Amino acid sequence: MSIKVGMVSLGCSKNLVDSERMLHKLRAHGYTLVTEAGLADVVVVNTCGFIQSAKEEAIETILEIGKLKDEGRVKKLIITGCLTQRYQQECAAEFPEADAVIGFANNRDIVDILDRVLKNERVVEFAPKKQAELTGERVISTLPFFSYLKISEGCSNCCTYCAIPMIRGGFRSVPMEELLAEAQWLADAGVTELNIIAQDTTRYGEDLYGENKLPELLTQLCRIDGLRWIRVLYCYPERISDELIAVMAREEKIVKYIDMPIQHCSDAILKRMNRRSSKAQILEVIAKMREKMPDIVIRTTLITGFPGETQAQFEELAEFVQSVKFDRLGCFAYSQEDGTKAAEFPDQVDEEERAHRADIIMEQQMELSAAANTAQLGTVKTAVVEGFDKWAECYFGRTAQDAPDIDGKVFFSSEKPLKIGDFVEIRITDTLDYDLLGEVIA
Repeated sequence: MSIKVGMVSLGCSKNLVDSERMLHKLRAHGYTLVTEAGLADVVVVNTCGFIQSAKEEAIETILEIGKLKDEGRVKKLIITGCLTQRYQQECAAEFPEADAVIGFANNRDIVDILDRVLKNERVVEFAPKKQAELTGERVISTLPFFSYLKISEGCSNCCTYCAIPMIRGGFRSVPMEELLAEAQWLADAGVTELNIIAQDTTRYGEDLYGENKLPELLTQLCRIDGLRWIRVLYCYPERISDELIAVMAREEKIVKYIDMPIQHCSDAILKRMNRRSSKAQILEVIAKMREKMPDIVIRTTLITGFPGETQAQFEELAEFVQSVKFDRLGCFAYSQEDGTKAAEFPDQVDEEERAHRADIIMEQQMELSAAANTAQLGTVKTAVVEGFDKWAECYFGRTAQDAPDIDGKVFFSSEKPLKIGDFVEIRITDTLDYDLLGEVIA
């Protein structure tokens, strides 16, 4: 009887790509893949360990699968990913229910590890980070029409609040020919929307080619038949060059959307974060993008309550958000992560105050988003169908202005049946806080 394997992938889309590569290896070896952990003989949990809330979610998930194992519903448990990489010996000791505790670089050997586990061997192994697999065939676990292309591993920016460099290692680009081959494979598999991801996409190629190659990569991706939407995420403002803006403006397949986490606008706070941009640089690049692409949607991410953030600096941030009017925005309370430089700063902001400030920014953004959505009334948008909501009795999907999983939806009616992945024209008739309502037009 074939062994059934289930995968629980936590955290970001970059982690999801790692999970998809493991799934492909397991399926190619003859293991049967199942989508529900409770139906699996073996469960692999690919953890996130970036911030405290992610660590808590990972621990809760491991304990839940452990209970299934105690009940005899699951036979073996393997844990990998950022949490295990970051806390190697602690995870090995604190999770005796785990039959294998491995680092993310060991994912390339997942078949051998699972084979050993099934022979009742407990595996605790952590390969060097640089040995992580950067490319390879995958099982597409998202909706079939969209996927992610991870163009690099690790990060060398060393922001003082961030644990990624010590978890994933330094920045390593994937060779362009390998990325183009992977993108072609995804397109051949039916992917029409490709989301470009990395810890810092705008640094792509500097380590391999001695210069930034993101504009060239995007240009080459646009030549691949079958791809319709190409979206760029995780862009650092100081590396958004005039060349990159020109490519984004010129190429029709590149959606006029950019994810540019700025974290803050106060020059003093940015310097303490070890960010390379300034408030003036951020404003300059935003102005350039809006000039060349008037319809561009700009998403950003902010941190409130960073050590030393004064009330005046927080108010400066709130005023900045109000004046810039980002189209999409997420705000998170600072997480004091052990091993990072910022965790040792003496002037930590009270935890409740951090969260309170984040709530204020998000309430402010909700009002801005509601006003922006109201301005969409009566317009016609192209949307991709993601499914049918049987309770609301309507279809739902996304426009090019919305990235999967992190942005809003559009809910719409249609007189004719639609399939997941169909592109349709929708007239916007009403709004919700972050979502749109509409109807398909001929």
